[in-house]
Amino acid sequence: QVQLVESGGGLVQPGGSLTLSCAASRNTFSIPAMGWYRQAPGKQRELVATITAGGRLNYADSGKGRFTISRDPAKNTLYLQMNSLKPEDTAVYYCNARLLGGSGYDDYWGQGTQVTVSS
Repeated sequence: QVQLVESGGGLVQPGGSLTLSCAASRNTFSIPAMGWYRQAPGKQRELVATITAGGRLNYADSGKGRFTISRDPAKNTLYLQMNSLKPEDTAVYYCNARLLGGSGYDDYWGQGTQVTVSS
């Protein structure tokens, strides 16, 4: 199991930047895959970006070229650097950890952090 705590959300103007952090209770390299997801009002939760323990990256088209996912093993922390933010990026952002489970895998989630992009 793993506990995840997000931070770094807030209010930012369009075109601005934010860096989200996700503190994990275990070494991030022991987690096969981690990622960021977001959920806007009235919409389903959607993938933003993922990173595997081996460093494989995956970005949703919505953030490709603007968002960067990374990790700091020394701090057991996952990051999401978001640049050129748009109003449509407004959502609650959740940190995800995917661990192997008996039936395939298990997903663990943080409490979420609100990102609001508005003038």
